[in-house]
Amino acid sequence: MGEQYGGDHQDFRDGKFNGPFTAKAEYHQHGPAPTALDSLPPKVAGFTGRGDQLAELLGAFDPAGGEAPGAVLVAAVSGLGGIGKTALAVEAVHEACDKGWFPGGVLFVNLHGYDDDRVTAEQALETLLRALGTPSEHIPNGVDARASLYRSVLAARERELGTVLVLADNASSAEQVRPLHPGGVRHRLLATSRSKLPQLGARLLPLGELSPDEAYELLDRALRIAAADDARVANEREAAAELALLCGHLPLALQIAAALLVLDRDKPVAELVAELAESGDRLVHLDDGERSVRAAFDLSYRRLSAEQARLLRLLALAPGHEVTAEVVAVLDGADSPPVRVLDALSRAHLVERGSGRGRWRLHDLVRAFEVGLVKEDAGLREEGEAARERVLGFYHRWATAADDRLRWLPGMPEPQRFEDRAGALAWLDSERAGLVAAVQWAREERYAATAVRLSVYLREYLELRRYFDDWITVAGTAREAAHHIGSRLGEAVAWDNLGNALRTAGRVKEAIDALTRARDLSQAEGNRHSEAGAWTSLGLALWEAGRVEEAIDAHICARDLSQDIGDRHYEAVAWDNLGGALRTAGRAEEAIDAHTRARGLFQNTGERHREAMAWHNLGVAQHRAGRVREAIEAYYKALDVGQEFDDGYGTAQTRQNLARAYEAADRPAEARAHLLQAADAYAQANAPTEAAQCRTWADALTP
Repeated sequence: MGEQYGGDHQDFRDGKFNGPFTAKAEYHQHGPAPTALDSLPPKVAGFTGRGDQLAELLGAFDPAGGEAPGAVLVAAVSGLGGIGKTALAVEAVHEACDKGWFPGGVLFVNLHGYDDDRVTAEQALETLLRALGTPSEHIPNGVDARASLYRSVLAARERELGTVLVLADNASSAEQVRPLHPGGVRHRLLATSRSKLPQLGARLLPLGELSPDEAYELLDRALRIAAADDARVANEREAAAELALLCGHLPLALQIAAALLVLDRDKPVAELVAELAESGDRLVHLDDGERSVRAAFDLSYRRLSAEQARLLRLLALAPGHEVTAEVVAVLDGADSPPVRVLDALSRAHLVERGSGRGRWRLHDLVRAFEVGLVKEDAGLREEGEAARERVLGFYHRWATAADDRLRWLPGMPEPQRFEDRAGALAWLDSERAGLVAAVQWAREERYAATAVRLSVYLREYLELRRYFDDWITVAGTAREAAHHIGSRLGEAVAWDNLGNALRTAGRVKEAIDALTRARDLSQAEGNRHSEAGAWTSLGLALWEAGRVEEAIDAHICARDLSQDIGDRHYEAVAWDNLGGALRTAGRAEEAIDAHTRARGLFQNTGERHREAMAWHNLGVAQHRAGRVREAIEAYYKALDVGQEFDDGYGTAQTRQNLARAYEAADRPAEARAHLLQAADAYAQANAPTEAAQCRTWADALTP
């Protein structure tokens, strides 16, 4: 064989060859492997908002903080699929690079954490080492070996060129990200994930939906990028706001909606809103051929355990926008809330913390996604219907107990579930949205009878708290459902409930129609208790409509009927209401007598709250009769008795009338003091108009 010398020569002088021979030489030159340290994706066109989050990320990136104790080396942006995590991360990294913070370059790797073929940490390290210019044959096998080489290469690059920022996008677990820690104190690692990754020891930045203003700006900017003169969003601001709401202020959904508008330049924003609003499944429309909200959510859903997926489906069926842990347990069919599963869903951003501790909510589009899954499967539908039945039964039992406590009088059996009135009100306040939503299930035959009964037990509470819209909704739904299932007495009660709600909300003409129906149905059914109640309510509506003589007749009917059936409560109510109508008719002394009778009956039956109201009404009648000193005494009695109850509006009315009496007695200082207290009470009772009127009046009394 020949010997090789330096350069490109071979010496064949000692070789022996038989026949012709050919020599072939190959030359290999080993240069440095290419690097990919500028592989950061471009900024997302039309990126908007996120000012606070950008500032926080830039604060975490700032290399000047690397020497400080506890400096942030790793940051993790997490949030629901489609919330804009990658867009925010890329925007922040570009801004950091513009500041010259990472002269060593930026490394980018997509971990595909929610795909079927997600990238392992070992594969990610190989990608990063190649990007750093490491030849393939020098990349060892195994996570630990690769991570060690990766940190060494980064350390060398820092010495030569400066710090590096690593962006690990779309991680599904801390396990995927932890080996990518760059080491040192000046490099930075930013991860994005649908999970919160608390195990990383990172600065955690959970990302929520856009604000309404940010969502509007995203839509407008997206259309103007496609065509500078496209002003549809600006010209249809209300429709654009509704579109953003239907998109749940989710960036992905908003971008898809904008793309649909871009594809059809002639389509008004309102037309797309109508399509989404009227669709049985919004997610069908939130798909532009390349991007799909449903597909984004499906990736997250498929990563859940069976236990987590089941609870998420059930939560989507819960009444109201958020649900208490207590109701979650009922949905789950468990004795206690499934805290571990809830926490797992929260880490995955599929369930969010609600307005207070122990309250949970779902993003509107996540709810729509889960409801769609349930509808498509008969087994899941039955599972969901059984869960809703449990919730409705739970609400019925507890609302009944709360109503019992609100209506409880001395001498009656003590309600068991609530120790006092405050506890009952606190529970009702906590569950109000769910209770009102659950009554809407009355439109489905399976739940109609229970939901109709539930509506009755909410009347006292909704009236006391002055939630008139909720009251009208609840009563109206119950009336329709009772009629549908053929419960004529239930329908009569619902008409009465609806009439009182309408009257209290100021819709008196509608109230009279409703209460007339309640009276007629009660008479037809021969239920005298229901009829007495309807006469009482009708009398109040007629009085407020200015039909005073008819009101007097109605209250007399209610009084006489109550006496006949021995119902002292309704008799007392009828006397009190009759007094008000008589006073309006100018029959002051008769009014005083009627209110006095009502007060005595309420004292005998132990109805302290009603007694306070009767004292107040007596004071009004006495003032009208010119007996001002007696009126002042009656008002103070009303305040004294009424302080036992959480009735801010009633207290405000009494103080306002007390101010009138003091003004009539030429005592303006006392009048002004009570007006200011009335204004505060009105404000707390959700009556801002009355509060403003009292303050204006008080200012006029200022010396």
